Amino acid sequence: MNNNAKVPVGVLGASGYVGQELLRLLARHPGASVAFATADATAGEWLEGHQLLKAEAAPLERAEIVLSALPHGVSARYVNEARAAGKRAIDLSADFRLSAEAVYGLTEFSRPRVARAELVANPGCYPTAALIALIPLARRGLIDPSREVVIDAASGVTGAGRNPSRELLFGEVAEDYRAYAVGNTHRHLPEVRATLERESGFAGDLVFTPHLLPVKRGILETIHVPLTGALDQGAAEGLYEAAYRGEPCVQVFHGALPSLKDVVYRNRVALGVAPVEQVRRPRLTVIAAIDNLVKGAAGQAIQNMNVMLGLAETAGLVC
Repeated sequence: MNNNAKVPVGVLGASGYVGQELLRLLARHPGASVAFATADATAGEWLEGHQLLKAEAAPLERAEIVLSALPHGVSARYVNEARAAGKRAIDLSADFRLSAEAVYGLTEFSRPRVARAELVANPGCYPTAALIALIPLARRGLIDPSREVVIDAASGVTGAGRNPSRELLFGEVAEDYRAYAVGNTHRHLPEVRATLERESGFAGDLVFTPHLLPVKRGILETIHVPLTGALDQGAAEGLYEAAYRGEPCVQVFHGALPSLKDVVYRNRVALGVAPVEQVRRPRLTVIAAIDNLVKGAAGQAIQNMNVMLGLAETAGLVC
């Protein structure tokens, strides 16, 4: 396919880690090309062969679809401007994730809605891994709603964004490991709750504790799931295999557990399970790993864009 036949894509907020990842993925996309890229603080500089523009100067008329990696609370304004100009859009911020205006773009569960959508809210990184892990169990009524689901999640530092702050300096992060937003206060929790209830009907309690890993990218979530009945290893793996059979971007491990090395630079959720021994009531531990910048952000946005445009779903992606 020659470049003139490619779908022109506008990228808002291209200088952050997620925006840079969007440009990296689009650079090798066989069916899409970058029409413009914006970044206010570094406007005029060049990135991946594109001169960055101010968001206010974005030539929206050049794009067929707009991807916004602008910060939370800022993105909605520019996404609405793109929509007013008649452009389809994918917002990677949190601004539309709990809004009826947008289709929530957890691709594996919203593919038909995404295909028809004019506006897609790309899921957060922590919620993507947690929801892919929990929805199959919840849909089968296997999660005990009288007990809490405990999600211990650890992310690389790129998940905190590119704005400089003292707690993210190398000297502060290296050789350390710490929890934050302790006490169920993280902003992603309402997103996980609302989506889990919408997709499965499950409305039990979730306890979510994020941690900061001294690595650049990747998320590993250890999810402790109280069960309504015992599941052995084979049954649990079989359940996930059945739920995600044919899904190109979900990998179910058998007899092993995933690590960050299995997912970095890939648009993949990797899942592994282990029944919990020496407890009085049945539990299952589910390990979910993703790259926070790819399946947790830019890659999932490209996956959704492909669905919206009728392109091959994994075009430009490595799953």
